[in-house]
Amino acid sequence: MNILSSLPGHIQLRRLVSLRSLAIAAQLFALWLAWRTLHIELSWIPMLIGIAGLAAFNLLTLLRIRSMRPVTNAEMFAQLIIDVFVLSLLLYYSGGSTNPFVSLYLLPLVIAAATLPAPYTWGMAALTTACYSWLMIYHIPLPQRDMEMDSPFNVHVLGMWMGFVFSAVVVASFVVWMAKAVRSRDQLLADVREEVLRNERIVALGTQAAGAAHELGTPLSTMAVVINELESMAPKDLHESLILLDEQVRLCRRILDKMMVNAQGSGASKIQEAHEFMADVLNEWQLLRPTAHYDFHGDERMPGISVDITLRAALMNLLNNAADASDLPIDIDARCENDRFIIEIRDQGPGLSEEVTLKAGSAFFTTKPQGRGLGLFLANATVERMGGMVRLYNRDGGGATTEISLPIAGTP
Repeated sequence: MNILSSLPGHIQLRRLVSLRSLAIAAQLFALWLAWRTLHIELSWIPMLIGIAGLAAFNLLTLLRIRSMRPVTNAEMFAQLIIDVFVLSLLLYYSGGSTNPFVSLYLLPLVIAAATLPAPYTWGMAALTTACYSWLMIYHIPLPQRDMEMDSPFNVHVLGMWMGFVFSAVVVASFVVWMAKAVRSRDQLLADVREEVLRNERIVALGTQAAGAAHELGTPLSTMAVVINELESMAPKDLHESLILLDEQVRLCRRILDKMMVNAQGSGASKIQEAHEFMADVLNEWQLLRPTAHYDFHGDERMPGISVDITLRAALMNLLNNAADASDLPIDIDARCENDRFIIEIRDQGPGLSEEVTLKAGSAFFTTKPQGRGLGLFLANATVERMGGMVRLYNRDGGGATTEISLPIAGTP
């Protein structure tokens, strides 16, 4: 039903069902008022049969909304035709064109104009005009009353007031619904445009990264050769530094090799236990940031999540940001809440400024002197692509918290 609730035709038909339910209630109330208060003798049986038939049709429409079959413009037009015919039946037995509720013909016309193309709108205008014209000649007149307070004029004025109130409620409700739908559509279009622009930037970055990965192979190989030569010539006090440098060069080579393997399709997402995933990421991050310190808290019996190489890279980018904020150890907490896997990374830095809070996650925005403004941007894009969310906020005791929310495997 989540998919059906987002289909445009189903949305319009569901609104029509709601308006029709309101109309049925108003029709029954009008008949009750005519019987109990105004004491007008009408052809009750055919009118009640018409209302009962409309109610049954409304129930069938509710069942139809559950179907995946798309709602076409012709079907919406047919739905409105049924409403017009039932209204014409009720007016025929209650005074025809002299009935003050005859103005209700405008309601299906308004709905058609707001939801259907022009040909259907003009068709509805022709139909309602024809019905109105037919009722001017063919109808059962309202019975005449002799009492002054219940004179035909007073009854007509009361009916006009009730018709106006009902029309005002229906039109206002429908216009509010339509305005809300337009705002939702505009927001959806804005979100789609923003996502398309972000994806274009990511594709451009991916293309440049692929070229850079290919070009980096040569200088890394040269650096490895030079380091090996320096190890044989350098003093002993430099051996540890050269060994560390050699390890970092080899790590860069492994990262580039992993990128090439993933580009060939072997880096597809897989289901992995959350605790195991966190352990792998933290071990790999510790190799890249051997001077960084952290305290990890997490339950070993956490469920599985969908992971891939991009999620690992996104999490390491966020860990790097937290490590850059302060030299003090960072706290990492992993837990499950309902159907979400929550990771909180708490740094001991000065916290987020107002500018960072507003622009964090935007492409090419950074507060680091040598930063590129891509780490958080790519992390946001990756986590959102996997159905998650990244949130940054300041803590009351100082420092900032980066919260990553990911869906547990098997949940929507």
